[in-house]
Amino acid sequence: MSTRLKELVERFGGQLQGSGDIEIVGIAPLDVAGPAHITFLTNPKFRSQAAQTKAAALILSAADDALIGAEYGGTRIVAPNPYAYFARVAQLFEAQSSIPAAPGVHPTAVVDSDAEVAATASIGPHVVIEPGAKIGEHVVIGAGGYVGRDARIGAYTRFYARVTFHARCEIGERGILHSGVVIGTDGFGFANEAGTYVRIPQTGRVMIGNDVDIGANTTVDRGALSDTVIEDGVKLDNQIQIAHNVHIGAHTAMAGCVGVAGSAKIGKYCTFGGAAMILGHLTIADRVHVSSGSLVSRSIHEPGQYTGFYPLAKNADWEKSAAIVRNLSAMREKIRELEKTIKSLTESKTT
Repeated sequence: MSTRLKELVERFGGQLQGSGDIEIVGIAPLDVAGPAHITFLTNPKFRSQAAQTKAAALILSAADDALIGAEYGGTRIVAPNPYAYFARVAQLFEAQSSIPAAPGVHPTAVVDSDAEVAATASIGPHVVIEPGAKIGEHVVIGAGGYVGRDARIGAYTRFYARVTFHARCEIGERGILHSGVVIGTDGFGFANEAGTYVRIPQTGRVMIGNDVDIGANTTVDRGALSDTVIEDGVKLDNQIQIAHNVHIGAHTAMAGCVGVAGSAKIGKYCTFGGAAMILGHLTIADRVHVSSGSLVSRSIHEPGQYTGFYPLAKNADWEKSAAIVRNLSAMREKIRELEKTIKSLTESKTT
């Protein structure tokens, strides 16, 4: 399907520079876009490439348009946030090209008679839905999915194949859970008794808000007594572990392999780079940004960028540095003794 540029501007806003009657059939990167594509510029280092692109239209900022618009010469859509504009255009093309899931329950699905499934919902092959579960309007449950007893799934939420959503957990509207996601497993709760472990039943839930995306093979544990909470707009990448009783504030995003230990409280609008680790029972303020690979070992009370890892080096150099780090405490004591000696010598000379 094709879309005219003026239709994009009518839908998403922006300032059109050039003909609005040009039809485009898709989005492509700057270097491969052709005369039927729209492309976008967000990074200044690609300005020269954008000026030479063969795309039918270019999404860019007012500042970039002033610098390269004339050189490019084609139709432009000037937007305050070109990347967000690109995302919305991409969503439009995805919706136009995708085949909507047909409402109804697949013959191989097992849906308990006490479950409530909206007539517009689509329940795929070999799905199991337990008693008391409520499936909202236009929900899609992909093949092999599982929805536990008394679970709640809000309207327009989509579970891709093999999502497991355990008993009493809830998710709001327009959520997306990718394949392999597991919501509501037991948290890691055990009481030590003379060197052995006594299991602590995990009786809380997982409560997920609206517009939440969760990547493949990510797991979110249910709370021990209170709930694990993921607020509206949170974005979780693949292979993330969220432990019991964690609370993640609205519109926080985490890249792949992040681990969040139990009872951590994370604020709104935070970001965490890949493989960042957050220890348990910490509090992290709103708008905190943690670099990839960092270990957060203390609470963070002020917004800002935080980094906590040792710089990469050749192994031999790293081992030397590690040896120095191990000896820092002893070196500090030696320095203190030297300072005392120097101070004593200085005082004796002045007297």
